[in-house]
Amino acid sequence: MHRSLRTRRLIRTGAALTGILTVVALAACSPAASNGGDDDKGTIDAKITDTTAAPSGDIDSFTFASYAEPYSLDYAYAFDYADNQVLANVCESLLRLNPDFSLTPSLAESFEHPTPETWVYDIRQGVTFHDGTPLTAADVVASMSRHLDPAVGSSWFSVYQNVVDISQTGDHQVTVTMSGPDSQFNLSMGGSAGVIESAATLAEKGADYGNSTGGVNCTGPFSFTGWESGESITLTRYDDYWDDALKARSGEVRFVFMGDSTARVNALKSGSVDGSWMIPIEAVPQLEASGKGDPLFGASTAVGNLVISDLDGPLGDLRVRKALLLAMDRDGIVQAAARGVGEVTDVFTTEAVWRAASDAARTAAFDDVTHYEQNLEEAKKLIAEAGAEGAELTYVTAPIGNDFAVISQATAAAAQSIGLKVNIESVSPAAYTALFSDPSAREGVDLFYTSWYLSSPDALEMYSVLRTGEFSNYGGWSDPEFDEVVSQAIATDDPAARSELTAKAQQIANAELPWLPISTGPLPLFQGERITGVSPSMAFLYYPWAAEIGAR
Repeated sequence: MHRSLRTRRLIRTGAALTGILTVVALAACSPAASNGGDDDKGTIDAKITDTTAAPSGDIDSFTFASYAEPYSLDYAYAFDYADNQVLANVCESLLRLNPDFSLTPSLAESFEHPTPETWVYDIRQGVTFHDGTPLTAADVVASMSRHLDPAVGSSWFSVYQNVVDISQTGDHQVTVTMSGPDSQFNLSMGGSAGVIESAATLAEKGADYGNSTGGVNCTGPFSFTGWESGESITLTRYDDYWDDALKARSGEVRFVFMGDSTARVNALKSGSVDGSWMIPIEAVPQLEASGKGDPLFGASTAVGNLVISDLDGPLGDLRVRKALLLAMDRDGIVQAAARGVGEVTDVFTTEAVWRAASDAARTAAFDDVTHYEQNLEEAKKLIAEAGAEGAELTYVTAPIGNDFAVISQATAAAAQSIGLKVNIESVSPAAYTALFSDPSAREGVDLFYTSWYLSSPDALEMYSVLRTGEFSNYGGWSDPEFDEVVSQAIATDDPAARSELTAKAQQIANAELPWLPISTGPLPLFQGERITGVSPSMAFLYYPWAAEIGAR
């Protein structure tokens, strides 16, 4: 999570979409026995659900629980699950990333790529912001230009790093000029990097834009109504929304912040909350037995990794990184943390984001890599060679879910088994999210966990964020060969040719381990008995999913 759990940070992070592609269901291991409750002897069915039943009608309101309060609703900083699951329903981008991961027109009704260095967007007419003012090309220029302003410090600057000019070139047209070919820029316009806000609102709100007092004024199916700090955010249906196909079925949506996973699950079991994304896997049997709704699994692009956030310490030695990964019982982690739902991986992407790749690229990316099967003797040998016996590491975690607890303890146990020591520090979910946005929060931290998702089915998005100096390269890892390969891939428009370069980047990362890959698995969520219409998909971070929800 940019972004706490993933933190998508592109994510972010450049979101890359290679055309109209469909995310395939992620493979899950055979369901394992669950320990969801003392009397629970059920198993977890991890079958992927693409859509749920259409609503029988509209509904006055519904509530969704979030594991954390958003850091900000300013699209320039919306870089994590908590932020984007709200923002996706209020603010819209030039393009729309759909639940099937196709990329279609949104506030830009069309676009052209007349030269390798230019993207031209024709802005949709007849769209209004929530204050009733019309969307203009000037609003688009102002919104996009913020990512280039050092005073803003956008989390999405990496998407714009090759941009040299953003100009209005017609009454309803905006042209973006790059310093060179950039295959990823347009693919990122379906995410937060492509969000458009009223230029007048940005000027009026200033530093308060996107916070609990300033709010936002966008064009989505819901408008921002209020933010009670530490408690909730309320959205209200925008009756003048431009897209009839996505007019909100609910008059109001309330997001309640519930950092305690047990409290969140109990609220779902009681029916006092209608739904939640990213429910704890271990709670699925309890929620099924409650009769208050349906646990579901959606297609995900996420990979669970341990982020190496300090390469100046013991983990700066590749031998120590390899040793720690070899010492970990990752199969056991999948069983204990996710009830066997998912699978161990040695790379940072899922096959779902390689759909446009050549066969050779897929083979190179997933078969022709090192597979780190648990090997304590080899791990101990590497630690001895590195002279790292007795070295101490600081691991930061948070009470977000059972997986966080299991992975932190498993990492500490693995380290101890090869002569290292891990000191585990637990912080609040909000403080954990800061690890992904605030370098000072990572001072003295060697390791933290992320469920890192991609915002498009192009694996290059993952590796573009690990180049030298990138915002999401949290440990400051640097490899000149890797940087060169990724830069070549970014400049390659052809998806198949680009995929072969991306496969080389995946092989380098697999060998150098700037992060330690653990596992992949589907996206768990809960839809309560009062509501229906949700489309389970990682695209909920950018698609106005709440608009589709109505009465069951």
